[in-house]
Amino acid sequence: METLASVEIYTDGACSGNPGPGGYGVVLIYGDKEKELSGGYALTTNNRMELMAVIRGLEALRHPCEVTLYSDSKYVVDAMNLGWVEKWRRAGWMRDKSSPAKNPDLWQKVLEMAKTHRIRWVWVKGHASNPYNNRCDRLAVSATQGDNLPPDPGFTGHKSI
Repeated sequence: METLASVEIYTDGACSGNPGPGGYGVVLIYGDKEKELSGGYALTTNNRMELMAVIRGLEALRHPCEVTLYSDSKYVVDAMNLGWVEKWRRAGWMRDKSSPAKNPDLWQKVLEMAKTHRIRWVWVKGHASNPYNNRCDRLAVSATQGDNLPPDPGFTGHKSI
């Protein structure tokens, strides 16, 4: 088995209103190197920004890695750790017979990128004592306030779960 580089990724999403202007923040840590990423959209949801943070963090990796991904979103961490997202995918992106799963466009990207890396999904309490989570939150909130934010191409006007 090949040895993979070990990377920590901290992610957070924010929305001013839900839906409303949204942003994501990411901090990647590899050894003693750190990299910050952020961006935003004019109209989106908090859950979409939580997922976008994960996607942007994983997209930044150039090679398959051993990833510990930290998020304060139970939606993201539980969906991955408890297999909800795989269940939704197998059911044609339905949560049950009458309720469509939210954000299938982003979940598909997460699942595709998760094939490349070995990811351990870790929930952290938001707005608490984790300095990296707090940094991601500041990046995400700041991104919601950007001028000329682009539209979120996958946002269809639904309320977030």
